[in-house]
Amino acid sequence: MSTVDPTLLRARRSWYVYDWANSAFVTTTQTVLFSPYLTVLARRAACPEQPTGCTRDLSVLGLPVSPGSVALYTITLATLLSAVLLPFVGALADRTRHRHRLLGGFAWVGAAAATAMVTMGGDRWWLGVLLALVAVVSLTCSLVVNDALLCDVSDPDERDAVSSRGWAAGYLGGFTLLAVNLLVVSSPGTFGLTDEWAVRVSLASAGLWWGLFTIVPVLGLRRLPPRPVPAVATTQGPFRQLLTTLRGLRHHPQVLRFLLAYLIFNDGIQTVIAASSVYGQEELGFTSAQLLTTVLLVQAVAFVGALAFGRIAGRYGAQRTVLGGLALWIVVVLSAFAVPRGAFGTWLALAVLIGLVLGGTQALSRSLFSRLVPRGAEAEYFSLYQAGERGTSWLGTLVFGLVAQLTGSYRPALVALLAFFVVGAVLLTRVDVAAGVQQAQNGTDPVR
Repeated sequence: MSTVDPTLLRARRSWYVYDWANSAFVTTTQTVLFSPYLTVLARRAACPEQPTGCTRDLSVLGLPVSPGSVALYTITLATLLSAVLLPFVGALADRTRHRHRLLGGFAWVGAAAATAMVTMGGDRWWLGVLLALVAVVSLTCSLVVNDALLCDVSDPDERDAVSSRGWAAGYLGGFTLLAVNLLVVSSPGTFGLTDEWAVRVSLASAGLWWGLFTIVPVLGLRRLPPRPVPAVATTQGPFRQLLTTLRGLRHHPQVLRFLLAYLIFNDGIQTVIAASSVYGQEELGFTSAQLLTTVLLVQAVAFVGALAFGRIAGRYGAQRTVLGGLALWIVVVLSAFAVPRGAFGTWLALAVLIGLVLGGTQALSRSLFSRLVPRGAEAEYFSLYQAGERGTSWLGTLVFGLVAQLTGSYRPALVALLAFFVVGAVLLTRVDVAAGVQQAQNGTDPVR
């Protein structure tokens, strides 16, 4: 058994911490608290005399905007901005000898914006929109750099396990802070806070957590030797380098096949997660407390699931393991369709299954993709990975919404999502991983 270099091992352990750091923001802010609170502020601005049940629109740049849609439009705008900017971030990261500095820069800008959400209050919904745009775009930029660093801290045959441990650390971190914040939000008087201040403090805590724990990877990854940057990358700008990379994709057809498969099945995964709350509330009649309990359970089980999938991939390979995960996602969708209204115990059992497959499929998709990208262009290719994900993430929610509107029920809308998992799995079987790895190692490197 080969011995891992101690310096590399310490850097790898530091790299795990960034998933721990940023997942607190993703879980506490993006998933649970931000959208409902921003909606409250927007309704207060539109109907200061009676915010509850407000039906009056806001005027945004002369356009009427429903207060209940402000959070959705904010997420959409942040997604589109990310999709446009990420390829250039990837080109910049591949021109950088010390990627950890770039990681810290993006992370701390995002963490500062997330922490500043404590100043949201009154009717300052516009402040929440601006801070969310900065935080979310900064997060996605940092994730491109962090994903590329996976290739710096691990060899190809180690990446399934290393990526899975990173995702597991992220779920554990997200669970830990969310559990604390739900205690604060549920019993604000215990901490001397009002209901609204409990939310604002919790939002700030996610930003502080993100920023403080980012210190660990930034300091730990500086032990890595500086990356060699090809001479051509130092003479051409990021835009020209990006064009060179896109032209070079023809030398890596397995990358394109994998990206297409991933964008489709991941859109199904993200839609199931995004629609689970409204499905549980409207179709199954669960309370907010029950739905928050579900989120915590998924986070806790996902920690175990990510590690378990990493071990399974070590035996059967990442591609087969992801395909098995997609089969389980199909079981999840069909089971959710059959859950009777009010059957919370059955719903929690389904949440356990979601947790098991959620972290595993995402972690192994990242590590599998890392083996297909050419050396020297990791960040650029991961920027396409992240940008493509965000550029198509509207399709699943659109299908879900249209079917729900046409049928008047969320159950057939959920079943419609099966197409994403089936089509994605079929496309994934067409990826020749061995050929893709060979092309990455010996094919034309688009950066050089």
